[in-house]
Amino acid sequence: MISALPEKKMVFKSLVSNKEDMNKLILTPLIRYPLPGGSALITFEKAEVAQRIIEMKEHVVELSCGDELEELDRCRVRMQAAPVDILLPSAVEIGLSQSNRSILVSDLPNLGIPEESLLDKLELFFSKTKNGGGEVDRTEFLDDSGQVMLTFAQEEVAELLISRGHIQMQIGKTSYNLKISPCISGNITDLQLQPSRCPRTVLLSGIPDVLPEEAMRDTLEIHFQRPSR
Repeated sequence: MISALPEKKMVFKSLVSNKEDMNKLILTPLIRYPLPGGSALITFEKAEVAQRIIEMKEHVVELSCGDELEELDRCRVRMQAAPVDILLPSAVEIGLSQSNRSILVSDLPNLGIPEESLLDKLELFFSKTKNGGGEVDRTEFLDDSGQVMLTFAQEEVAELLISRGHIQMQIGKTSYNLKISPCISGNITDLQLQPSRCPRTVLLSGIPDVLPEEAMRDTLEIHFQRPSR
C-alpha cells in the first residue's frame, strides 16, 4: 500500500475505438526536480553533447562581469557537471469504484454565464422527478474536464440516469443533449518506481551568486553553445 502519496483529483476521458485499449492507461509524469542553491539544469538538443559535457566533469566558465562585479573585468569560475537521475513510475495499480449516488454530466452548452448559474440550472433540472431526477445533495464543476458532478440523496436516481446515457435539457428556447456517465473514483494501491537518467540534461553545480539570474543564464547558454565544449 502507498501511504505517502499526496491526494490528487484526476479526470480520465478518452475515445476508445479498440476494445483491446479499454484496459490500458498511459501516464505522463509531471516532473518537479528540486535544485539546490548554486546549481542549474541545462538541456541540449543532442544526447551526445550532454554526455560529453558530463564526461569532462569540470568546466571553467568566463563570466561577463561588467557593472555586476566591481574592480574586475573578467571572472572565471569552475563548475561541475553531473548526470540527472530521477525516479519514474514503471507500474501503477489503481483500485476503481463507481459511486452509487453521483453522475457526471458532459457536453454542456457554452452559455456565457457564470459557473454558479450553470450549476443552479443543472441542480434545478435534475431535482425534478419528471426529468428522471431527484433531490440533489451536491453539485461540483470539474475545471480540468469541463464536466459537472451531481450527487443525489438517493442511490436509485443516479442508476436510472446512467442507464439512459443522454438527456434533453431545455434552457430558454433551446434544447441541449447532455451526456450522462457514471462517476468512478480511484485510489493508487501500488506504485513501482525505477531510476531513469535524463539523456539530454546536465546538472551544473558550483555556480557562484555573482550575477543576476537572467545574466547567469545567458552566460551559461553562450558558454555551452560553443562547439568546443
